[in-house]
Amino acid sequence: MTNKNWPDGSRILCVRLDNLGDVLMTTPAFQAMKSAWPNCQLTLLTSSAGAGVGRYVPAIDAVIRFDVPWVQGGDNEPEAIVDMANELKKQHFDAAVVFTVQSQNPLPAAMLCYLAGIPKVLGYCRENPYQLMTNWVPDPEVLVATRHEVDRQLALVETVGCQRPNDLRLQLRIEENDRQTARELLERYGLDAARPWLILHPGVSEAKRRYPADQFAAVARTLIDEHDYQLVLTGTADEYELAESIRRKLGGRAINVAGGLSLGQFIALVADAPVLLSNNTGPVHIAAAVQTPVVVVYAKTNPQHTPWNVPSQVLYTNVPSELRSRNVLLQHFPEPAEPMASPEAIVEAVLRLATSSLSLACGA
Repeated sequence: MTNKNWPDGSRILCVRLDNLGDVLMTTPAFQAMKSAWPNCQLTLLTSSAGAGVGRYVPAIDAVIRFDVPWVQGGDNEPEAIVDMANELKKQHFDAAVVFTVQSQNPLPAAMLCYLAGIPKVLGYCRENPYQLMTNWVPDPEVLVATRHEVDRQLALVETVGCQRPNDLRLQLRIEENDRQTARELLERYGLDAARPWLILHPGVSEAKRRYPADQFAAVARTLIDEHDYQLVLTGTADEYELAESIRRKLGGRAINVAGGLSLGQFIALVADAPVLLSNNTGPVHIAAAVQTPVVVVYAKTNPQHTPWNVPSQVLYTNVPSELRSRNVLLQHFPEPAEPMASPEAIVEAVLRLATSSLSLACGA
């Protein structure tokens, strides 16, 4: 590697081209960069899925939205990639950091930085990237992920002079107007904050990570009937019908706000919630960032994405064989993965986590 310690005052492009949760799990690394170089400007280049949350990350100064074809969901044509390289060149970045999960190839993003004329590029890579990366870190996770995503990205920026921040929590800003709007919405629906309640987020972008709606409904029914819980169902507009199907299974005894909140309002709602119950998806990492206890039904894929530095309970579920990744390396999951998810185990986890969190809040 060259230029191990980068100078302060640089314009740095942070390339994180995947999902919202991946951006959030990189926020401790962003903060480490800001602490090392207080006068630097950090611009986040990310996907449509990641761009929305970028504006709520304190360490990020600007966000560029771009969906690339080498990441799931990207669909830009070759001409658009060339145009983006030219746009990045106009901004005269001094350096770039390519943040990738263990299973991703960083070289297409490194090539984009190369075409943009960015003189310093840092990233993990299995192969020698030659001139595409001035600061090449050989990837130690060659076959499977061996550490949490947060640790992976912190270790990357440490190679150019950053230090781990004292506060290792995920970083996310809550805007007061969003908090007020979210609270007013729940008041209109009649939610009683003095009674137990939680958020149930049943949707997820990948079918392989989706816990069955009827199983979530069974969990919700027990919490309502036997423990006097109120349920708030959340999701995107596309997930409204999924949430509504669960509400119908409960005889209408739940609040469905799927598609009815902005991202900022959703962040504020999660921050107010006593507990979040979800598949392993972006809201789990939002909950970690705002320190809301989370119960996650975790499909056996991407073991490095469990809730970070927040009271949590992880319950595992198998990925159906027909939905497993085509990459056989990604089909490996550390075993034993326990406890396994079931409606009974999920209910128990919710109650245990809610009780322990209440005790901590009361100073017990």
